[in-house]
Amino acid sequence: MTSAVGAEVRLVGLVHVYRVLGTDVAALRGVDLDVDPGERVALLGPSGSGKSTLLSLLAGLRRPSAGSVLVDGENIAAFGERQLSRYRARTLGLMLQGVASTLLPYATPSECVRFATGASASEDPVLVAAGLASERRPVAQLDRAQRQLTALAVAMARRPALLLLDEPTSGLGEDERDALFDALLTATGRSGTTVVVVTHDEEVAGRMQRMVRMRDGRIGAEGLRHEQYAVIGADGSIQLPEALAAGWPAGAQVRVEQVGETIQIRHRQTGGDR
Repeated sequence: MTSAVGAEVRLVGLVHVYRVLGTDVAALRGVDLDVDPGERVALLGPSGSGKSTLLSLLAGLRRPSAGSVLVDGENIAAFGERQLSRYRARTLGLMLQGVASTLLPYATPSECVRFATGASASEDPVLVAAGLASERRPVAQLDRAQRQLTALAVAMARRPALLLLDEPTSGLGEDERDALFDALLTATGRSGTTVVVVTHDEEVAGRMQRMVRMRDGRIGAEGLRHEQYAVIGADGSIQLPEALAAGWPAGAQVRVEQVGETIQIRHRQTGGDR
């Protein structure tokens, strides 16, 4: 697998099923998604929509039940453990929730970055942008925002081709959130890194190049903040916007008609257009 910055990502027919108390639960139900090299994409959706599961499959932390996870043309879902270790070391930068587990509490921010790279690197650009390059306090004494910024610097330390972030601004105030994303966009913009971020925050998502909304394990819509388009699945299915879906319960019968370039959906009981 190439180590060039700016990985290309393709998810094809991605399905993931896990068991809870003896019952199969489908976290992902046939996800197709393309991310271009250097593109920055936000995954949004309610809890349980499949966002974090998708991110963990991209990180190689889980294997899908079906489908392919292609990074630079190679299916990491078929990798052995040695190949996955090489992928994480050479291609991937990862920032999961609970940054404490990824940092050395007794080390300074710069020492954490040097430990991640295994070298006495020069000043890290993320730490410089965050004003933490000369910080001498250990991570355990820093506030939450400073620890989050240090975790971002560690995730970016090897200049990864693909950066995955799971709720990176969780628990931060607006100013702290904006400071973290300023540092993120500056660092990834210079390197051309492909970024996929899971978030509940519309403001965070709005700073990315594309927003992908998930619901019930599927992609429901894509686009920019003010220009969202429903996505037709491989089986021809389409998710209604949440405002409409709330008014029509699952199992409701509708008639779908094409009138010129317009698609009309009529509820069988009322005959009204939605």
